Amino acid sequence: MGNGYVGARTPRREDARLLTGKSRYVASVRLPGMAYAHVVRSPVAHGRLLGCDVKAARAVEGVLDVILPADAAGLRLPCVTVMPGQPMTSYPVLDDAVRYVGQPLAVVVAETPEAARDAGDLLDLDLDELPAVVGAERALSADAPTLHPELGGNVLFDFTMGDDDCADAVEGAEHVVEMTFRMGRVSPYPLEPRGVVAAFADGELTVHLSSQAPHHAREHLADALGLSHDRVRVISRDTGGGFGGKEHVYPDEALACLAAMRLGRPVSWSEPPGDRLFATLPARQGVHRGRLALDGDGRFVAMDVDVLGDLGAHPSNVGGSTFAVTATLLPGPYRFDRFAVRVRGVVTTTTPTGSYRGFGQPEAALTRERLIDEAARRLGLDPVELRLRNMLRPEELPYTTRVFQTYDSGDYPHALRTLRDLVRPAEKSIERNAGKDDGRRRGVGYSCHVESTGMGPSMDMKAINAAAGGYETAILRMEQDGSVVVSSGVVSMGQGIETALAQIAADRVGVPIERVRVVLGDTATTPYSSIGAIASRTLVVGGGALARAAGRLRARLLALAAHRLEADAGDLEIADGAVRVQGDPRASLTLRELATSAWRGWDLPEGFAPGLEERVSYDPEGYTFAYGAHAAAVAVDPETGAVEVERYWVVNDAGVLVNPTVVEGQLTGGVAQGIGQALTEEIGYTDDGQPIAEYLPPTTREVPGIEVVLLETPSPLTPGGMKGVGEAGTIGPPAAIANAVAAALSEIADRVTDVPLTPAVVWSLLRA
Repeated sequence: MGNGYVGARTPRREDARLLTGKSRYVASVRLPGMAYAHVVRSPVAHGRLLGCDVKAARAVEGVLDVILPADAAGLRLPCVTVMPGQPMTSYPVLDDAVRYVGQPLAVVVAETPEAARDAGDLLDLDLDELPAVVGAERALSADAPTLHPELGGNVLFDFTMGDDDCADAVEGAEHVVEMTFRMGRVSPYPLEPRGVVAAFADGELTVHLSSQAPHHAREHLADALGLSHDRVRVISRDTGGGFGGKEHVYPDEALACLAAMRLGRPVSWSEPPGDRLFATLPARQGVHRGRLALDGDGRFVAMDVDVLGDLGAHPSNVGGSTFAVTATLLPGPYRFDRFAVRVRGVVTTTTPTGSYRGFGQPEAALTRERLIDEAARRLGLDPVELRLRNMLRPEELPYTTRVFQTYDSGDYPHALRTLRDLVRPAEKSIERNAGKDDGRRRGVGYSCHVESTGMGPSMDMKAINAAAGGYETAILRMEQDGSVVVSSGVVSMGQGIETALAQIAADRVGVPIERVRVVLGDTATTPYSSIGAIASRTLVVGGGALARAAGRLRARLLALAAHRLEADAGDLEIADGAVRVQGDPRASLTLRELATSAWRGWDLPEGFAPGLEERVSYDPEGYTFAYGAHAAAVAVDPETGAVEVERYWVVNDAGVLVNPTVVEGQLTGGVAQGIGQALTEEIGYTDDGQPIAEYLPPTTREVPGIEVVLLETPSPLTPGGMKGVGEAGTIGPPAAIANAVAAALSEIADRVTDVPLTPAVVWSLLRA
């Protein structure tokens, strides 16, 4: 079928636009009469806004409006995912109660960005400061201030999953490894900062938004602002990276829309670079207490984990679902007789936490894989062999874990063995050079994971109390000239989805890819997508819908041609811009002839509706589960504690690979982000809740050459057999690097538990 585009290393079609300055970012939107908003944020972590004197601000030339909490009373945004027992299901856009540094307190709108910022600096905020609560463990203490007094405490939810008798199995096991892990708070760092341009005219709100989920944003803005959904249009053209941080509407974005409605003229707002660390939602922060139990043969008897997650000031759009995903993915690719996890979410006086690439899965991998490596060290076993001894075999799949995840397909042991064969030469080199060279200590660490992708089944989402559906819709149309237009509700944010969708359409319909156009990112012209381009689902679910639509469009073409040529459809093929009888190319009709005939209603078979357009909604029957194995080789300077990743390897299986080059790019970029989490990136806070400004993403000096090997086990669930890959690269690095550091520094191996492993952390461990 088709022209062999699926599986080909087709160059990314969007790159020409992105690399030549022709991209369509929000900051480039210019509308007549546009004004500019500046968000005034809280300088304190906890307190109450008693009043705000606006006289000096309003006196600044060019100031058009000042919005205070009283002006936005009742304006709230929803928590789409609500955990069991969670009492808060929405949060105010502006609030007199202050619970984190950076919380919006007011908005100033002016003729120029400079005037808005200058006027914002003149607002006289009367703040009654209260004690801060920093850290999830501190929030649990009896003397911690209660941030939401109406809730009676700082724990917003507390639930368990798995086997009730797991603790008994752990206690009765021959060997038990118990460790506590702490993950630092990290921040999405897209190339394009968050931004919005909102215009309100004739009762309709048009919003240019840097968003991963424009339809999601549209319904939330409409509900918050009291508009009917048909009166709101959201446009997200080129979203310059998202990484989860742009999957929902933020208070500052909603306030820009409110300002446009109040003024009756367009309002623009872009997040200043200095605001990102306390305005864009971070993620990852939590404390895990884990126990791994083994028998005398090294077989995994049980594992139980206590997950304590830091929600920040209030539940965000995704609330505690990141911690729930951690819980469901903790078993990884292994077999456990018993498994249990407790999940708690607490509020602190810090920025609310939300989505970030990997969405709870790097945390699960770090806890599980460090426990396994420490068990291997204590039992004197090879860490790879211990993993293989307990790993699910391909003939056991599909397999439902003890926390209700059904893995669809794969060969986990093959991935790990493939990785080991890649790494062995490096390990031998390390052994030969141990104690020589530059005085640094070297080690290699492994990690394995199963990745939840293709988030979709709508009724599953209802069952977990997520206020969204998981299906995707594709509209595929062949125009009268034989060109093809794909329209989908997912968006492009640098992940290569325009190219991948074009490949699927070209391949399955049987047309040259140059004749395929992909339309994304406008709620007025694309089909509804409830949750958008998140959770490694864009190609799995959006591409699955397109694969079915393309199959139907091809069948219509063949049926029409069979009628016109008086041939059997099974004897026809699509090639070289025509439908022809196989073996007799003279008996053919061009696609242009057929499409023109279809759209004009000429010479159609009985019951054949005019036109060539297919609209297909695909609601997956289950999640797809990709998987991977990672290894890192590190060098640690015992004098300074500095860790260098010298080499890195990835073996990954994402099902059918539509474009291997795009997959390799996704994995490589994800690994770079994972290295940042492992070694350098963290948003820290002082005891009084002030964020520490220094934040250090990895550079080319910290990211080594990354060797990627791609495996391909089709998913039996997805039309086309694809699985997701957008988050895979981020999951393995923290665990693999921590295991490598522990291997290099055996004397402190059991204390290598926290990330990031900065030089100060490693140095302190060595000298403790």
